[in-house]
Amino acid sequence: MKLITVKRETKVEKRFTPKMGELLTRVTYIKKQFLSIPVKTVHKYRETYYGKIKDCEACELAR
Repeated sequence: MKLITVKRETKVEKRFTPKMGELLTRVTYIKKQFLSIPVKTVHKYRETYYGKIKDCEACELAR
């Protein structure tokens, strides 16, 4: 049995960008877990409307 695992989870979230305004996007979270308890989010990224992958630092949560 592994003590530390890495899980990937995708959610649909509302995001806000200055150029496009509010948009719905799929955000993928990569989390480190210890005994099936989430400990730390290692990375999160989103897929754009055109299929490109971007980091979530460029946009903020919708207001």
